[in-house]
Amino acid sequence: MSVYQHLTVEVEGPVTTVYLARPNSHNALNAALIGELTTVFDELAEDVRVVVLAGEGGSFCAGADVAYMRETADLSYEENLEDARRLAAMFRAVDECRRPVVAKVRGAAMGGGAGLVAAADVAVADEGARFAFPEVRLGIAPATIAPFVVRKIGASHARSLFLSGERFGAARAREVGLVHEVVPPDGLDEAVGEKVDQLLRGGPHAQAAVKALLRQLETVEPMDAPGLMSRVIGELRSGTEGQEGLTAFLEKRDPTWRDGP
Repeated sequence: MSVYQHLTVEVEGPVTTVYLARPNSHNALNAALIGELTTVFDELAEDVRVVVLAGEGGSFCAGADVAYMRETADLSYEENLEDARRLAAMFRAVDECRRPVVAKVRGAAMGGGAGLVAAADVAVADEGARFAFPEVRLGIAPATIAPFVVRKIGASHARSLFLSGERFGAARAREVGLVHEVVPPDGLDEAVGEKVDQLLRGGPHAQAAVKALLRQLETVEPMDAPGLMSRVIGELRSGTEGQEGLTAFLEKRDPTWRDGP
């Protein structure tokens, strides 16, 4: 186990769990936590297969820390721009992580916390989790998290929730697609464990290729999409992992990546 100032990182075999570790502040984001979270995701070990992102205590992440917000109010335009770039880099590090990321959500997931949920590949929440994009109520906009949230829930839901800043529960979060599963509080650990087990069944190189492909499809011209998809499937089918997966299927056995990282 590695301990940071504002994060706790636990490694159990091929699964790394990253805990936001500011429970007395509901794991609110400040400059130090933003930097540490970016670093952890940028420097994951090669043998990591799945990352679970969670919060210590009763909340996932309550958004920006009040003291941090107060500090940004005194920054110049250029300083605010640089601060926003660091925040964007954090979300991008989570989103572009080569391994599947599972958000384990309990309690508050507000503002940037909801943005982290959106940047994750899979999100499981307990029934008591609550969400909001409250930035407009502070006279600002959820600009940094917008690309990740809009991609996850679509422009229609984003307009409604961004413009109102309203709080909503886990059921609504599942309805709009921000989370994928909602479970009773005492079932959250088990549900996340089941998701992790399902993810460990996939080939790690194939999963990384899927994530890269989905990002590319957001910007590729429609006429170029068939060529892109053909290249991806061709490379995977002829690669070591694809050959092993097909052989294992035909031989009715588990592929080698099920035996370890």
